[in-house]
Amino acid sequence: QVQLVEIGGGLVQPGESLRLYCVVSGFSLENYAIAWFRQVPGKEREAVSRISPMEGTTYYSDPVKDRFTITADNAKNTVFLQMTHLKPEDTGRYYCARTSLSYSHSSSAADYDYWGQGTQLTVSE
Repeated sequence: QVQLVEIGGGLVQPGESLRLYCVVSGFSLENYAIAWFRQVPGKEREAVSRISPMEGTTYYSDPVKDRFTITADNAKNTVFLQMTHLKPEDTGRYYCARTSLSYSHSSSAADYDYWGQGTQLTVSE
């Protein structure tokens, strides 16, 4: 059974750091790409970062480039999103999602077949 579980959200102040975890089961990270999406009320989910462990590629949206780092530990079946210098505009519900290697460069939510339940990040004073 394919599952993705996000861990690590919370309330932080601007400028602080936080790490999100996406723990997967039922498949191998080596055969898929994993992305983190952010969603705020009234807006569509937008891709924040993406990793394809087998291809050795990563992607970051412009707003998070140089602040976020995505990594994967295949042995632990976990994808990490290290977030630094957090800003209020980073607030939202963060989802990790899986896509096949055929769509490993996609930022479209429609190309991702399995999703976690999400974890809320709030950046506020």
